[in-house]
Amino acid sequence: MNIMVVDDERLVVEQMVGLLRQVEPEADIVGFSEPEEACSYLEKCRVDVAFLDVEMGELDGIGLAKRCKELCPEVNLIFVTGYSQYMMEAFRLHASGYLMKPVSAEELREELHNLRHPLTEESSGRVRIQTFGNFEIFLNGKPVDLPRTKCRECLAYLVDRRGARVSMPELASILWGDRPYDRKVQNSTHQVIYALMKALKQAGIQDIIIKNRRELAIDMEKVDCDYYAALNGDLAQMNAFTGEYMTNYSWAEFTLGGLSDTRFRRG
Repeated sequence: MNIMVVDDERLVVEQMVGLLRQVEPEADIVGFSEPEEACSYLEKCRVDVAFLDVEMGELDGIGLAKRCKELCPEVNLIFVTGYSQYMMEAFRLHASGYLMKPVSAEELREELHNLRHPLTEESSGRVRIQTFGNFEIFLNGKPVDLPRTKCRECLAYLVDRRGARVSMPELASILWGDRPYDRKVQNSTHQVIYALMKALKQAGIQDIIIKNRRELAIDMEKVDCDYYAALNGDLAQMNAFTGEYMTNYSWAEFTLGGLSDTRFRRG
């Protein structure tokens, strides 16, 4: 586990790092008193959990949190502050937690055991797909670049269909709405699929999609997906669901309705 602590008071940083080393002795922990230094670190290194103070001068904790999400979309943000008024803003950023100073080792342990994005052991070449919140795809903890928004939506829909075969007309209706399935739409759909498969091949993960001339499907055995794990009773992933599913796409609302039954509600 890679943990980062940011607070403009050096003494607080040292205290937090010390407590975290008690709680997670095997974790890699770094601390910064300058937000800009933290951003520079994030540009080069992956961080699983970031503990952030809120009020830190020119670049406050909220601004730093937004920058963290840009540089490392799957980071778990935990705010540590003496002010409660920033709580709503923190949760708009899908923060994993919000702690009031002074913080105890037990509180840190509780937060690390209940992360919004639970940590999994990453094996070489393993693909992780995030559907709770925005749709994202990661390879070894790093986002996979897809060349077009339609490529991303195509992949997202295949994930949503959970291994079921998707025909070209069905996929075209998702990508292009009510446009007639004429030659122009057919060509556009094939171009999206070609671009998607090319991008996945460049990343070395083209085998996550089962493809023939007329149909596509996601190979569920080749990916780790929060949605699939939650459906299989994974408690950590069930707890990670906070009422949002593939918020990028309106067609995902149907699946969201199923996820929102009593099995996935906290408390």
